[in-house]
Amino acid sequence: MDYSIEKSVVDEGFQLICGVDEAGRGPLAGPVYAAAVILPIGLVIEGLNDSKKITAKKREQLFDVIISEAIAYSIAFSTVDEIEELNILNASQLAMRRAVQNLGVKADYALIDGNIARGFEIPCKTVIKGDSLSPSIAAASILAKVSRDRYCMKMHEKYPQYHFDKHKGYGTKMHYEAIKSFGPCPEHRRSFLKNVL
Repeated sequence: MDYSIEKSVVDEGFQLICGVDEAGRGPLAGPVYAAAVILPIGLVIEGLNDSKKITAKKREQLFDVIISEAIAYSIAFSTVDEIEELNILNASQLAMRRAVQNLGVKADYALIDGNIARGFEIPCKTVIKGDSLSPSIAAASILAKVSRDRYCMKMHEKYPQYHFDKHKGYGTKMHYEAIKSFGPCPEHRRSFLKNVL
């Protein structure tokens, strides 16, 4: 992973490039989170990688480094109601747009993880597997994932019978059994439970 993607955008005349990623498209419950991060190009953050490839402990450590070293960062989300109303893809895009719009320093270009970018107000480029290729996107993936995991711990405190601390809302056997036993809670995405209820 290096800054070659960011540098190619700088060569086009842009200066402040944010990486953007989301976390939580797949789970059965809770908001979908997104983050946008502008890193100083060339900054080396030891251990930075796709958030799915590193441990929760390492993600927490990197979270603190990223927010202290970034030129700017922003974390946003779309609610369960928005996911139900818009569908998960559109809600994810909304969360990512919010993250970009809320940056304390305005970015002039966005690198979006994946292959879809809808409605962004600044020029952008999608990067498939961007969280493994671009440090800016990898940093955003970690901020989004850690923020969502922290929210899952709050869901666990409120609804301990579902064990959100263990599966983080994903459709594990334990989670499906809890839904069958207790029914869904207000944090569940009803459209994701059509085969369960």
